[in-house]
Amino acid sequence: MNFITGSPKGHWQPIMTAKTNNHSYWLNWRVLICAIWVLVTFIFSLCLIWKYESLRKPARNGTRENQEEASAILYEDETWRPCLKGIHPAWLLAFRVVAFFVLLVLLIVNAAVDGGSIFYYYTQWTFTSITIYFGLGSLLSINGCYQHHKKATGDKVDNVDGDAEQGTHDAHALPQSSNPSDQEKSLGASEEVHVRQHAGTAGYIFQIIFQINAGAVMLTDCVFWFIIVPFLTIKDYNLNFLVVNMHTINAVFLIGDTALNCLRFPWFRIGYFCLWTITYVIFQWIVHACINLWWPYPFLDLSSSYSPLWYFAVALLHIPCYGIFGLLMKLKHYVLSTRYPDSYQCVTVRKKNHMDAENCKACQKD
Repeated sequence: MNFITGSPKGHWQPIMTAKTNNHSYWLNWRVLICAIWVLVTFIFSLCLIWKYESLRKPARNGTRENQEEASAILYEDETWRPCLKGIHPAWLLAFRVVAFFVLLVLLIVNAAVDGGSIFYYYTQWTFTSITIYFGLGSLLSINGCYQHHKKATGDKVDNVDGDAEQGTHDAHALPQSSNPSDQEKSLGASEEVHVRQHAGTAGYIFQIIFQINAGAVMLTDCVFWFIIVPFLTIKDYNLNFLVVNMHTINAVFLIGDTALNCLRFPWFRIGYFCLWTITYVIFQWIVHACINLWWPYPFLDLSSSYSPLWYFAVALLHIPCYGIFGLLMKLKHYVLSTRYPDSYQCVTVRKKNHMDAENCKACQKD
């Protein structure tokens, strides 16, 4: 059991530096500056979300907002469809189910060993979030496999609807004909084949959780392996099996799912990632204002004169952590679209903009 839980020396007990439920702890310039950092980040995140989430409704006139629109919208089949045509959706479903149960078991074992206090840490918040992600993804993949099976057997798929508000089609991609009746027939055939329903609330929640986890997993693992582990090594602490797995397997499963799925990665949703961290920070502030308690991470301690610098540094760290995952997405698009151009079916913003431009040119010629 020591291999799993670690020896008593492996449990890090932070030192109390000040009494946190005193007025003097909170009414000072350090807390004011840290609160300003948090408030500025909060307002910036809300502005990003407010501006770009409103572009989900597709524009019909081919304006310069197409790029933002393409990044904001999500189609229902993108939540369960693999990125390559040769991969059956059942494989993505199987991966998500296995990941969900492995993460759930690890979370339960960790809670049983260390108690509910594990949720005092940002790592466990993120680990719980990524477990929820794979649970919701499994449900969406089950529904997707059902739709894929109905389509393969020739049955009408439930989500096919000709309403333009619910879906879209590539009408301009069809060969143009001078005969109006031929155009109507072609358009009808296109609507039957290419209509794609916009994702519902569950689909957008799924993508938002995906992008929150993308940044949060990178943040927790980078802080753990590059800051906390060297510090604990200096202090001669031992790391147990659960702690190491909590900061490793989450990234492995998330990157694996990223390699398989068709989800987009719009940059503006870094706002949700920032709001996720802000929620955790405010939670810690409320707890410490009510209870005299040690801080789970030393850089959150507001008694240090360097706390404003720490808060500012951690806020800036969100950008490279989110950016690293964005680069992984770009690498995936480049490699798979280059090696499997006929099979790769993820729609990137650039690809969609190119299609829209071609469609606009075809309309102008007509």
